[in-house]
Amino acid sequence: MSRFARWTAAIAAALLVAGCGGGSSVGASGLPSSLASQKLDWGRCKGPSAPDGDWQCATLKAPLDWAKPDGETIGLALIRSRAARGDRIGSLLFNFGGPGGSGVSMMPSFASTLSTLHERYDLVSWDPRGVGASEGIRCRSDKAIQAAESIDVTPDDTAEEKAYLDDAADFGKGCAKAAGKLLGHVSTTDTARDMDLMRQVLGDRTTHYFGISYGTELGGVYAHLFPKNVGRMVLDAVVDPTADSVGHAKNQALGFQRALDDYLRSTGQDPRQGSKKITALLRRIDAEPLPTSSGRKLTQTLALTGIVLPLYSKQSWPVLTSALQAAEAGDGSQLLRLADDYNERDASGHYGTTTHAQRVISCLDDRQRPTPQSVRKLLPEFEKISPVFGDFLGWDAAGWCHDWPVAGQYDHPVVSAPGAAPVLLVGNTGDPATPYEGARKMADALGKGVGVELTWKGEGHGAYGNGSTCVDSAVNAYLLHGTVPKDGTVCS
Repeated sequence: MSRFARWTAAIAAALLVAGCGGGSSVGASGLPSSLASQKLDWGRCKGPSAPDGDWQCATLKAPLDWAKPDGETIGLALIRSRAARGDRIGSLLFNFGGPGGSGVSMMPSFASTLSTLHERYDLVSWDPRGVGASEGIRCRSDKAIQAAESIDVTPDDTAEEKAYLDDAADFGKGCAKAAGKLLGHVSTTDTARDMDLMRQVLGDRTTHYFGISYGTELGGVYAHLFPKNVGRMVLDAVVDPTADSVGHAKNQALGFQRALDDYLRSTGQDPRQGSKKITALLRRIDAEPLPTSSGRKLTQTLALTGIVLPLYSKQSWPVLTSALQAAEAGDGSQLLRLADDYNERDASGHYGTTTHAQRVISCLDDRQRPTPQSVRKLLPEFEKISPVFGDFLGWDAAGWCHDWPVAGQYDHPVVSAPGAAPVLLVGNTGDPATPYEGARKMADALGKGVGVELTWKGEGHGAYGNGSTCVDSAVNAYLLHGTVPKDGTVCS
Protein backbone atom coordinates (compact mmCIF):
# COMPACT_ATOMS: atom_id res chain seq x y z
CA MET A 1 0.00 0.00 0.00
CA SER A 2 1.33 3.44 -0.87
CA ARG A 3 -0.22 6.78 -0.02
CA PHE A 4 -0.17 9.41 -2.75
CA ALA A 5 3.11 11.04 -1.81
CA ARG A 6 3.26 14.67 -0.70
CA TRP A 7 6.58 15.28 -2.35
CA THR A 8 8.12 16.40 -5.59
CA ALA A 9 11.64 15.18 -6.13
CA ALA A 10 11.39 11.52 -7.10
CA ILE A 11 8.18 12.22 -8.99
CA ALA A 12 10.02 14.70 -11.20
CA ALA A 13 12.85 12.23 -11.73
CA ALA A 14 10.46 9.45 -12.69
CA LEU A 15 8.67 11.63 -15.15
CA LEU A 16 11.98 12.43 -16.79
CA VAL A 17 12.26 8.79 -17.68
CA ALA A 18 27.36 8.21 11.28
CA GLY A 19 27.48 6.53 14.34
CA CYS A 20 26.26 6.92 17.97
CA GLY A 21 28.13 8.46 20.84
CA GLY A 22 27.81 10.07 24.23
CA GLY A 23 27.08 13.70 24.99
CA SER A 24 29.13 16.37 26.69
CA SER A 25 28.60 19.49 28.75
CA VAL A 26 25.68 21.74 27.79
CA GLY A 27 26.63 25.16 26.45
CA ALA A 28 24.85 28.53 26.46
CA SER A 29 22.75 27.59 23.43
CA GLY A 30 21.11 24.77 25.38
CA LEU A 31 22.98 22.20 23.29
CA PRO A 32 26.08 20.21 24.22
CA SER A 33 29.16 22.04 22.94
CA SER A 34 30.09 18.89 21.02
CA LEU A 35 26.98 19.47 18.88
CA ALA A 36 26.59 23.26 18.73
CA SER A 37 30.27 23.80 17.93
CA GLN A 38 30.92 20.75 15.79
CA LYS A 39 32.95 21.20 12.61
CA LEU A 40 31.63 19.43 9.55
CA ASP A 41 34.16 17.38 7.60
CA TRP A 42 33.08 18.33 4.09
CA GLY A 43 34.50 16.09 1.38
CA ARG A 44 33.76 14.51 -1.96
CA CYS A 45 30.44 12.67 -2.00
CA LYS A 46 30.85 8.89 -2.16
CA GLY A 47 28.90 6.07 -3.73
CA PRO A 48 27.99 4.89 -7.25
CA SER A 49 25.57 7.79 -7.78
CA ALA A 50 27.82 10.51 -6.35
CA PRO A 51 27.21 13.81 -8.20
CA ASP A 52 29.74 15.47 -10.47
CA GLY A 53 30.96 19.00 -9.98
CA ASP A 54 31.70 20.81 -6.75
CA TRP A 55 29.18 19.00 -4.53
CA GLN A 56 30.43 18.15 -1.06
CA CYS A 57 28.98 15.83 1.57
CA ALA A 58 29.29 15.69 5.36
CA THR A 59 27.62 14.14 8.39
CA LEU A 60 26.01 16.26 11.12
CA LYS A 61 25.65 14.82 14.61
CA ALA A 62 22.22 15.47 16.18
CA PRO A 63 20.53 14.18 19.34
CA LEU A 64 18.54 10.99 18.91
CA ASP A 65 16.07 12.41 21.45
CA TRP A 66 15.76 16.19 21.51
CA ALA A 67 14.41 15.95 25.07
CA LYS A 68 17.86 14.59 26.01
CA PRO A 69 20.22 16.71 23.90
CA ASP A 70 23.31 15.48 25.77
CA GLY A 71 22.44 11.81 25.16
CA GLU A 72 22.88 9.45 22.24
CA THR A 73 23.38 10.97 18.78
CA ILE A 74 22.52 10.05 15.21
CA GLY A 75 24.20 11.05 11.96
CA LEU A 76 22.41 13.23 9.40
CA ALA A 77 23.76 13.22 5.83
CA LEU A 78 24.20 16.69 4.27
CA ILE A 79 25.13 17.88 0.78
CA ARG A 80 26.11 21.35 -0.43
CA SER A 81 27.51 23.37 -3.31
CA ARG A 82 29.10 26.71 -2.45
CA ALA A 83 27.77 30.01 -3.82
CA ALA A 84 29.22 30.96 -7.21
CA ARG A 85 29.78 34.64 -6.38
CA GLY A 86 31.64 36.43 -3.63
CA ASP A 87 28.63 38.40 -2.32
CA ARG A 88 27.24 35.30 -0.64
CA ILE A 89 24.00 35.67 1.34
CA GLY A 90 24.33 32.40 3.24
CA SER A 91 23.04 28.83 3.10
CA LEU A 92 19.71 28.04 1.45
CA LEU A 93 18.30 24.82 2.91
CA PHE A 94 16.01 22.67 0.75
CA ASN A 95 13.46 20.02 1.64
CA PHE A 96 11.87 18.50 -1.48
CA GLY A 97 8.98 16.87 0.34
CA GLY A 98 7.58 13.52 1.25
CA PRO A 99 8.03 13.09 4.05
CA GLY A 100 10.72 10.67 3.04
CA GLY A 101 12.44 12.37 0.09
CA SER A 102 16.25 12.25 0.05
CA GLY A 103 17.69 15.73 -0.25
CA VAL A 104 21.20 14.33 -0.71
CA SER A 105 20.22 12.43 -3.84
CA MET A 106 17.88 15.08 -5.27
CA MET A 107 19.68 18.37 -4.60
CA PRO A 108 22.19 18.07 -7.48
CA SER A 109 19.42 17.32 -10.02
CA PHE A 110 17.80 20.68 -9.22
CA ALA A 111 21.00 22.69 -9.65
CA SER A 112 20.15 23.95 -13.15
CA THR A 113 16.69 25.10 -12.01
CA LEU A 114 18.31 26.93 -9.09
CA SER A 115 21.22 28.47 -11.00
CA THR A 116 20.11 32.05 -10.29
CA LEU A 117 19.84 31.40 -6.55
CA HIS A 118 23.11 29.47 -6.60
CA GLU A 119 24.95 32.64 -7.54
CA ARG A 120 24.61 33.98 -3.99
CA TYR A 121 23.58 31.01 -1.87
CA ASP A 122 25.25 27.81 -0.82
CA LEU A 123 22.70 25.20 -1.93
CA VAL A 124 22.28 22.80 1.00
CA SER A 125 20.03 19.81 1.56
CA TRP A 126 19.98 16.72 3.73
CA ASP A 127 18.38 13.37 4.35
CA PRO A 128 16.04 13.91 7.32
CA ARG A 129 16.27 11.43 10.17
CA GLY A 130 14.94 8.03 9.12
CA VAL A 131 15.58 8.78 5.43
CA GLY A 132 18.27 7.49 3.07
CA ALA A 133 21.77 7.96 4.47
CA SER A 134 20.43 9.40 7.76
CA GLU A 135 19.59 6.16 9.56
CA GLY A 136 17.19 5.26 6.74
CA ILE A 137 14.44 2.82 7.66
CA ARG A 138 13.43 -0.17 5.48
CA CYS A 139 10.26 -1.83 6.78
CA ARG A 140 10.00 -4.88 4.51
CA SER A 141 11.88 -6.79 1.84
CA ASP A 142 11.51 -6.39 -1.91
CA LYS A 143 9.79 -9.77 -2.09
CA ALA A 144 7.27 -8.76 0.58
CA ILE A 145 6.63 -5.40 -1.11
CA GLN A 146 5.82 -7.07 -4.41
CA ALA A 147 3.59 -9.63 -2.69
CA ALA A 148 1.66 -6.84 -0.96
CA GLU A 149 0.86 -5.25 -4.33
CA SER A 150 -1.75 -7.97 -4.85
CA ILE A 151 -3.72 -6.83 -1.79
CA ASP A 152 -6.86 -4.87 -2.63
CA VAL A 153 -6.54 -1.44 -0.98
CA THR A 154 -10.20 -0.69 -1.73
CA PRO A 155 -11.65 -3.83 -0.14
CA ASP A 156 -14.97 -5.12 -1.45
CA ASP A 157 -15.80 -7.66 1.26
CA THR A 158 -14.88 -8.75 4.79
CA ALA A 159 -12.05 -11.03 3.66
CA GLU A 160 -10.39 -8.31 1.57
CA GLU A 161 -10.78 -5.80 4.40
CA LYS A 162 -9.09 -8.18 6.86
CA ALA A 163 -6.22 -8.82 4.44
CA TYR A 164 -5.78 -5.07 3.92
CA LEU A 165 -5.71 -4.23 7.63
CA ASP A 166 -3.53 -7.24 8.50
CA ASP A 167 -1.00 -6.07 5.91
CA ALA A 168 -1.07 -2.55 7.34
CA ALA A 169 -0.38 -3.88 10.84
CA ASP A 170 2.40 -6.13 9.50
CA PHE A 171 4.06 -3.15 7.81
CA GLY A 172 4.09 -1.26 11.12
CA LYS A 173 5.66 -4.23 12.89
CA GLY A 174 8.37 -4.33 10.23
CA CYS A 175 9.07 -0.64 10.73
CA ALA A 176 9.31 -1.08 14.50
CA LYS A 177 11.74 -3.96 14.12
CA ALA A 178 13.89 -2.08 11.60
CA ALA A 179 13.91 1.29 13.37
CA GLY A 180 14.07 0.33 17.03
CA LYS A 181 14.17 3.36 19.31
CA LEU A 182 14.52 5.69 16.30
CA LEU A 183 10.82 5.06 15.46
CA GLY A 184 9.71 7.50 18.16
CA HIS A 185 12.17 10.24 17.12
CA VAL A 186 11.55 10.92 13.41
CA SER A 187 8.75 13.49 13.70
CA THR A 188 8.51 16.74 11.80
CA THR A 189 9.22 18.56 15.08
CA ASP A 190 12.43 16.55 15.51
CA THR A 191 13.53 17.48 11.99
CA ALA A 192 12.68 21.16 12.52
CA ARG A 193 15.01 21.14 15.53
CA ASP A 194 17.66 19.47 13.39
CA MET A 195 17.30 22.38 10.97
CA ASP A 196 18.12 24.91 13.65
CA LEU A 197 21.17 22.90 14.66
CA MET A 198 22.23 23.01 10.99
CA ARG A 199 21.82 26.78 11.02
CA GLN A 200 24.22 27.09 13.93
CA VAL A 201 26.79 24.64 12.60
CA LEU A 202 26.69 26.18 9.10
CA GLY A 203 27.37 29.57 10.68
CA ASP A 204 24.14 31.30 9.63
CA ARG A 205 22.45 33.92 11.80
CA THR A 206 19.02 33.06 10.34
CA THR A 207 17.63 30.13 8.37
CA HIS A 208 16.99 30.73 4.67
CA TYR A 209 14.79 27.88 3.47
CA PHE A 210 12.95 26.55 0.42
CA GLY A 211 10.35 23.89 1.21
CA ILE A 212 8.28 21.98 -1.35
CA SER A 213 5.11 19.97 -0.65
CA TYR A 214 5.60 18.29 2.76
CA GLY A 215 8.61 20.58 3.07
CA THR A 216 6.11 23.43 3.50
CA GLU A 217 4.70 21.74 6.61
CA LEU A 218 8.25 21.34 7.92
CA GLY A 219 8.90 25.03 7.23
CA GLY A 220 5.75 26.06 9.08
CA VAL A 221 6.69 23.96 12.11
CA TYR A 222 10.20 25.46 12.07
CA ALA A 223 8.78 28.99 11.93
CA HIS A 224 6.55 28.21 14.92
CA LEU A 225 9.43 26.81 16.99
CA PHE A 226 12.03 29.41 15.98
CA PRO A 227 10.22 32.54 14.71
CA LYS A 228 13.17 34.84 15.44
CA ASN A 229 15.49 32.59 13.45
CA VAL A 230 13.44 32.69 10.23
CA GLY A 231 15.32 34.37 7.40
CA ARG A 232 13.98 34.33 3.85
CA MET A 233 11.60 31.38 3.57
CA VAL A 234 9.69 30.16 0.49
CA LEU A 235 7.05 27.42 0.72
CA ASP A 236 5.89 26.00 -2.65
CA ALA A 237 2.99 23.51 -3.12
CA VAL A 238 1.69 24.32 0.33
CA VAL A 239 0.19 21.70 2.64
CA ASP A 240 -2.96 22.75 4.51
CA PRO A 241 -1.76 22.93 8.15
CA THR A 242 -5.31 22.96 9.52
CA ALA A 243 -6.18 19.50 8.13
CA ASP A 244 -6.02 16.30 10.16
CA SER A 245 -5.31 12.94 8.50
CA VAL A 246 -8.87 12.59 7.14
CA GLY A 247 -8.75 16.23 6.01
CA HIS A 248 -5.52 15.61 4.10
CA ALA A 249 -7.07 12.60 2.39
CA LYS A 250 -10.07 14.71 1.35
CA ASN A 251 -7.76 17.47 0.13
CA GLN A 252 -5.86 15.00 -2.04
CA ALA A 253 -9.10 13.52 -3.39
CA LEU A 254 -10.08 17.05 -4.42
CA GLY A 255 -6.68 17.87 -5.89
CA PHE A 256 -6.20 14.71 -7.93
CA GLN A 257 -9.76 14.73 -9.26
CA ARG A 258 -9.34 18.39 -10.20
CA ALA A 259 -6.11 17.59 -12.06
CA LEU A 260 -7.74 14.59 -13.76
CA ASP A 261 -10.66 16.78 -14.86
CA ASP A 262 -8.22 19.29 -16.35
CA TYR A 263 -6.42 16.45 -18.15
CA LEU A 264 -9.70 15.06 -19.52
CA ARG A 265 -10.74 18.51 -20.80
CA SER A 266 -7.37 18.80 -22.55
CA THR A 267 -8.20 15.64 -24.52
CA GLY A 268 -11.65 16.92 -25.49
CA GLN A 269 -13.53 14.70 -23.03
CA ASP A 270 -16.26 15.70 -20.61
CA PRO A 271 -14.70 15.23 -17.13
CA ARG A 272 -17.77 13.46 -15.74
CA GLN A 273 -17.98 11.00 -18.61
CA GLY A 274 -14.21 10.54 -18.71
CA SER A 275 -14.13 9.73 -15.00
CA LYS A 276 -16.93 7.19 -15.44
CA LYS A 277 -14.92 5.51 -18.17
CA ILE A 278 -11.83 5.31 -15.94
CA THR A 279 -13.76 3.97 -12.92
CA ALA A 280 -15.33 1.31 -15.16
CA LEU A 281 -11.82 0.32 -16.34
CA LEU A 282 -10.60 0.11 -12.73
CA ARG A 283 -13.57 -2.11 -11.78
CA ARG A 284 -12.75 -4.48 -14.64
CA ILE A 285 -9.11 -4.62 -13.55
CA ASP A 286 -10.23 -5.26 -9.96
CA ALA A 287 -12.20 -8.27 -11.15
CA GLU A 288 -9.46 -9.49 -13.52
CA PRO A 289 -5.96 -7.94 -13.44
CA LEU A 290 -4.46 -7.16 -16.85
CA PRO A 291 -1.51 -9.02 -18.37
CA THR A 292 1.71 -7.12 -19.02
CA SER A 293 4.83 -7.67 -21.08
CA SER A 294 6.82 -8.31 -17.89
CA GLY A 295 4.71 -11.31 -16.92
CA ARG A 296 3.41 -9.52 -13.82
CA LYS A 297 -0.25 -8.62 -13.54
CA LEU A 298 -1.59 -5.07 -13.40
CA THR A 299 -3.87 -4.95 -10.35
CA GLN A 300 -6.40 -2.25 -9.61
CA THR A 301 -4.05 -0.71 -7.04
CA LEU A 302 -1.14 -0.59 -9.49
CA ALA A 303 -3.40 0.80 -12.22
CA LEU A 304 -4.57 3.61 -9.95
CA THR A 305 -0.97 4.39 -9.02
CA GLY A 306 -0.04 4.48 -12.70
CA ILE A 307 -2.82 6.98 -13.37
CA VAL A 308 -1.68 9.21 -10.51
CA LEU A 309 1.93 9.64 -11.59
CA PRO A 310 1.41 11.58 -14.87
CA LEU A 311 -0.95 13.99 -13.10
CA TYR A 312 2.04 15.49 -11.26
CA SER A 313 3.19 17.17 -14.48
CA LYS A 314 1.23 18.49 -17.46
CA GLN A 315 4.10 17.48 -19.74
CA SER A 316 3.30 13.85 -18.92
CA TRP A 317 -0.40 13.96 -19.80
CA PRO A 318 0.24 12.38 -23.25
CA VAL A 319 1.89 9.44 -21.45
CA LEU A 320 -1.33 8.95 -19.48
CA THR A 321 -3.39 8.99 -22.68
CA SER A 322 -1.25 6.24 -24.21
CA ALA A 323 -1.30 4.12 -21.04
CA LEU A 324 -5.08 4.35 -20.67
CA GLN A 325 -5.64 3.46 -24.33
CA ALA A 326 -3.41 0.40 -23.97
CA ALA A 327 -5.21 -0.68 -20.79
CA GLU A 328 -8.60 -0.33 -22.49
CA ALA A 329 -7.23 -2.65 -25.18
CA GLY A 330 -6.23 -5.21 -22.54
CA ASP A 331 -2.51 -4.43 -22.08
CA GLY A 332 -1.46 -3.15 -18.65
CA SER A 333 2.24 -2.78 -19.45
CA GLN A 334 2.36 1.03 -19.66
CA LEU A 335 0.36 1.63 -16.48
CA LEU A 336 2.54 -0.91 -14.68
CA ARG A 337 5.71 0.91 -15.76
CA LEU A 338 4.27 4.17 -14.43
CA ALA A 339 3.32 2.49 -11.14
CA ASP A 340 6.82 1.02 -10.85
CA ASP A 341 8.32 4.48 -11.35
CA TYR A 342 6.09 5.84 -8.61
CA ASN A 343 6.97 2.94 -6.28
CA GLU A 344 10.71 3.27 -7.05
CA ARG A 345 10.93 -0.26 -8.45
CA ASP A 346 13.87 -0.84 -10.77
CA ALA A 347 14.30 -3.44 -13.51
CA SER A 348 15.83 -5.94 -11.06
CA GLY A 349 12.81 -5.77 -8.76
CA HIS A 350 14.44 -3.63 -6.07
CA TYR A 351 12.22 -1.04 -4.42
CA GLY A 352 13.21 2.28 -2.87
CA THR A 353 12.25 3.17 0.68
CA THR A 354 10.73 6.61 0.30
CA THR A 355 7.25 5.38 1.20
CA HIS A 356 8.68 3.55 4.22
CA ALA A 357 10.14 6.76 5.59
CA GLN A 358 7.01 8.67 4.62
CA ARG A 359 4.91 6.35 6.71
CA VAL A 360 7.09 6.25 9.83
CA ILE A 361 7.30 10.06 9.87
CA SER A 362 3.66 10.83 9.12
CA CYS A 363 2.36 8.19 11.54
CA LEU A 364 4.50 9.65 14.32
CA ASP A 365 3.11 13.09 13.47
CA ASP A 366 -0.57 12.12 13.11
CA ARG A 367 -2.45 11.44 16.34
CA GLN A 368 -5.67 10.58 14.55
CA ARG A 369 -6.26 6.88 13.82
CA PRO A 370 -9.49 6.60 11.78
CA THR A 371 -11.19 3.24 12.25
CA PRO A 372 -12.55 1.11 9.39
CA GLN A 373 -16.03 1.72 10.78
CA SER A 374 -15.64 5.50 10.65
CA VAL A 375 -14.15 5.36 7.16
CA ARG A 376 -17.01 3.26 5.81
CA LYS A 377 -19.38 6.05 6.84
CA LEU A 378 -17.14 8.60 5.10
CA LEU A 379 -16.76 6.70 1.81
CA PRO A 380 -19.82 8.28 0.12
CA GLU A 381 -18.35 11.71 0.91
CA PHE A 382 -14.95 10.71 -0.49
CA GLU A 383 -16.55 9.27 -3.64
CA LYS A 384 -18.55 12.45 -4.14
CA ILE A 385 -15.33 14.48 -3.98
CA SER A 386 -13.59 12.13 -6.40
CA PRO A 387 -15.26 9.22 -8.21
CA VAL A 388 -11.83 7.96 -9.31
CA PHE A 389 -9.59 8.48 -6.26
CA GLY A 390 -12.06 8.87 -3.37
CA ASP A 391 -12.46 5.19 -2.49
CA PHE A 392 -8.68 4.65 -2.37
CA LEU A 393 -7.98 7.73 -0.27
CA GLY A 394 -10.83 6.98 2.11
CA TRP A 395 -9.53 3.49 2.85
CA ASP A 396 -5.99 4.83 2.97
CA ALA A 397 -6.99 7.04 5.91
CA ALA A 398 -7.95 3.88 7.83
CA GLY A 399 -5.03 1.68 6.80
CA TRP A 400 -2.08 4.07 6.70
CA CYS A 401 -1.39 4.08 10.46
CA HIS A 402 -3.55 1.10 11.45
CA ASP A 403 -2.29 -0.55 14.66
CA TRP A 404 0.85 1.61 14.49
CA PRO A 405 3.48 0.78 17.15
CA VAL A 406 3.85 4.36 18.49
CA ALA A 407 1.30 7.07 19.22
CA GLY A 408 0.98 10.16 17.04
CA GLN A 409 1.90 13.62 18.33
CA TYR A 410 -0.80 15.99 17.04
CA ASP A 411 -4.04 16.25 15.08
CA HIS A 412 -2.47 18.87 12.83
CA PRO A 413 0.80 20.82 12.96
CA VAL A 414 1.02 24.10 14.85
CA VAL A 415 2.56 26.75 12.58
CA SER A 416 1.66 30.09 14.14
CA ALA A 417 4.80 32.22 14.04
CA PRO A 418 4.20 35.73 15.42
CA GLY A 419 7.24 37.94 14.96
CA ALA A 420 8.75 35.86 12.15
CA ALA A 421 10.03 37.43 8.93
CA PRO A 422 7.68 37.24 5.93
CA VAL A 423 7.15 33.72 4.57
CA LEU A 424 6.33 33.53 0.84
CA LEU A 425 3.68 30.88 0.08
CA VAL A 426 3.27 29.74 -3.53
CA GLY A 427 0.06 27.94 -4.51
CA ASN A 428 -0.75 26.38 -7.90
CA THR A 429 -4.42 26.20 -8.87
CA GLY A 430 -3.91 22.91 -10.72
CA ASP A 431 -1.78 21.19 -8.06
CA PRO A 432 -2.98 17.58 -7.62
CA ALA A 433 -1.22 16.63 -4.37
CA THR A 434 -1.46 19.89 -2.40
CA PRO A 435 -4.52 21.86 -3.57
CA TYR A 436 -3.86 25.58 -3.82
CA GLU A 437 -6.32 26.40 -1.01
CA GLY A 438 -3.60 25.24 1.38
CA ALA A 439 -1.50 28.33 0.71
CA ARG A 440 -4.20 30.66 2.05
CA LYS A 441 -4.77 28.46 5.08
CA MET A 442 -1.05 28.39 5.80
CA ALA A 443 -0.88 32.18 5.47
CA ASP A 444 -3.73 32.60 7.96
CA ALA A 445 -2.21 30.08 10.37
CA LEU A 446 1.25 31.66 10.29
CA GLY A 447 -0.33 34.93 11.36
CA LYS A 448 -0.87 38.48 10.19
CA GLY A 449 2.18 40.04 8.59
CA VAL A 450 3.98 36.69 8.24
CA GLY A 451 2.28 34.64 5.52
CA VAL A 452 2.33 36.19 2.02
CA GLU A 453 0.38 34.32 -0.68
CA LEU A 454 1.38 34.11 -4.35
CA THR A 455 -0.94 32.15 -6.69
CA TRP A 456 -0.07 30.62 -10.06
CA LYS A 457 -2.84 29.58 -12.43
CA GLY A 458 -1.01 26.52 -13.70
CA GLU A 459 -0.88 22.73 -13.66
CA GLY A 460 1.28 20.17 -11.88
CA HIS A 461 2.77 19.78 -8.41
CA GLY A 462 4.59 22.95 -7.41
CA ALA A 463 5.11 26.22 -9.25
CA TYR A 464 8.76 27.38 -9.11
CA GLY A 465 10.72 26.20 -12.13
CA ASN A 466 7.59 24.94 -13.89
CA GLY A 467 7.51 27.54 -16.65
CA SER A 468 6.12 30.67 -15.02
CA THR A 469 8.46 33.64 -15.38
CA CYS A 470 6.15 35.56 -13.04
CA VAL A 471 6.53 33.00 -10.23
CA ASP A 472 10.26 32.50 -10.71
CA SER A 473 10.92 36.24 -10.76
CA ALA A 474 8.91 36.84 -7.59
CA VAL A 475 10.62 34.01 -5.70
CA ASN A 476 14.09 35.07 -6.88
CA ALA A 477 13.46 38.71 -5.96
CA TYR A 478 12.47 37.72 -2.44
CA LEU A 479 15.31 35.26 -1.82
CA LEU A 480 18.01 37.40 -3.43
CA HIS A 481 16.90 40.93 -2.52
CA GLY A 482 14.27 40.55 0.21
CA THR A 483 11.56 42.04 -2.02
CA VAL A 484 8.21 40.78 -0.73
CA PRO A 485 5.40 40.60 -3.32
CA LYS A 486 1.98 41.96 -2.42
CA ASP A 487 -0.11 39.39 -0.58
CA GLY A 488 -2.64 37.87 -2.99
CA THR A 489 -0.57 38.41 -6.15
CA VAL A 490 -1.72 36.15 -9.01
CA CYS A 491 0.48 34.86 -11.85
CA SER A 492 -1.50 33.64 -14.86
